[in-house]
Amino acid sequence: MRQQYGRRSQVLAGMIAFFALAIVVQMTRIQNSPEAEIFRQQAENYAYEYRTFYPNRGEIYDRNGRLLAGEKIVYEVGVDLNVMTDPHAISFAVADTLGLEYENLMQVIQNPPEGINYIVLADYVESSQALYLQELKKALNEQAPEGSLGGLTGLQFKSHPQRSYPEHALGSNILGFVNREGKGYFGVEEKYDTLLAGNPVTALVPTDPNKAFEIPDAPDGTTLVLSINRDLQAAAEDILDTALGTYGAQDGLIAIMDPRNGELLAIAVSRRMDLNTFWNYDVVYDNATEFNPAISKTYEPGSVVKIFTMAAALDSHTVTANTTYLDTGSVLIGGVTIQNWDRNPWGVQNMVGCLQHSLNVCMVNLSTQMGATTFYNYMDAFGLGHLTGVDLAWEAPGRLKVPGDSDWYPVDLGTNAFGQGIAVTPIQMMAAASAIANDGRMVIPHVLYAMVRDGRQYEAPDQFGATPISKQTADTLSEMLAISLENESSLALVPGYRVAGKTGTAQIPVDGIYESDATNTSFIGWGPVDDPQFMIYVWLERPTESPWGSETAAPVFAQMAQRTVILLNIPPDSIRQQIALK
Repeated sequence: MRQQYGRRSQVLAGMIAFFALAIVVQMTRIQNSPEAEIFRQQAENYAYEYRTFYPNRGEIYDRNGRLLAGEKIVYEVGVDLNVMTDPHAISFAVADTLGLEYENLMQVIQNPPEGINYIVLADYVESSQALYLQELKKALNEQAPEGSLGGLTGLQFKSHPQRSYPEHALGSNILGFVNREGKGYFGVEEKYDTLLAGNPVTALVPTDPNKAFEIPDAPDGTTLVLSINRDLQAAAEDILDTALGTYGAQDGLIAIMDPRNGELLAIAVSRRMDLNTFWNYDVVYDNATEFNPAISKTYEPGSVVKIFTMAAALDSHTVTANTTYLDTGSVLIGGVTIQNWDRNPWGVQNMVGCLQHSLNVCMVNLSTQMGATTFYNYMDAFGLGHLTGVDLAWEAPGRLKVPGDSDWYPVDLGTNAFGQGIAVTPIQMMAAASAIANDGRMVIPHVLYAMVRDGRQYEAPDQFGATPISKQTADTLSEMLAISLENESSLALVPGYRVAGKTGTAQIPVDGIYESDATNTSFIGWGPVDDPQFMIYVWLERPTESPWGSETAAPVFAQMAQRTVILLNIPPDSIRQQIALK
């Protein structure tokens, strides 16, 4: 009996094994058949698709956490032609709400391209307008007779982000803008475009909305914190606008920097635009250099360059602060006679008097005593004619001609010494002057204060450039400049604070000929002298009330400095010195 059961079990086991093998063979055949491959591809095509996910662009804040650039939700408004019931109602509602032409909308809806079932009627529609249309669509559906659809059936809304600038035109020249394709132009938006934009993620994702949990997230772009002080920026723009009207200037700017580390605190320019309507760019500007002339526009600076000539002469031991010379009112160099700004002799002067009276003859004497090699080596070390490395797009390098250049002549050694025949940018002048305010060491101007990524803030390190002069030279020259302002009772003086600085008045060359009645006026200064915490550069183009920097740019500097010490909470010298003694 046991043998009989054993044979039956063996037969049954064999049959099961046979059927199992047959099933495996059949499954293998089906999986490798052409029909199976077609079904598999169809299943994959319908269930999954490759999609690219774009991250939200990083926000931009000022140093105190004020939002300067962010994202807002706008809408694309379109119509699904497959379910649309009343093109007239849709055209009328959209035209009335968005201020569009009814006839144009009807033309678009009634004459779609062949094979197109969805048409975009408007894009970048404000949330309030889109919400109104949505509510109107809902109300018409509710009022429609039972079994019928409302007049706005088929009207569709698709949300997406758009760059938003809550301060509108404030600091527009610093920020730049983002176009509708998501690309940054000018300023911070262009310089840090890759960081702000983040990295798109392309992935195979399910088309089934029930599997939405499988859709990946694209990490947001990097958020930037700028060194800009929003309140100081607003004050600078206000003071500049007033100055343009007061002095009849065609253009101008005010730039403020911390000379200890290169942090740019404000850059106000005369031409600004509401970044939310960036498409008006061509209405505001004629060319790209006008967007931020502080870094892009080159010009002959005039007498502000005298501080670098004097720095070179002191540092090379060509003169000391007490060295005297006899000023005769004119000097011959390279076959050309150079005169003082007032064409008069000033008699015996020391180097403080040379700066105080801004004497061209003195500067020519200094550059010729140093010689071309020494003079131009110092000008090169100060960075004249070089990019500063400021982290804003579209910086221009300027031009400093040197011996050996085809257009350099011996007279240039004299004229370059007092700021004519060279081309610089305001930011270049500030970087160079920072060596005098910062113990001989130049800073690299920058607007990036910190980056925020994955919930963590990373401070941007300060960067420094060359050390063209010694600390002793820098301290001596700062004191000389402060004394020269005090001796002449300059309009640049700031009550309660000692400041150092220099005016500039330069004729404007047009086609190689200097205009006799048009000047660029400027003033560069820093303070407090014993502990410089701010540097201000003022530039006014073609002022009509006065052609002199001492009467235009200097008082604007004083106004700006008084607002700066308040907003930066810098105590007057007497209080600071008392605190230091405790």
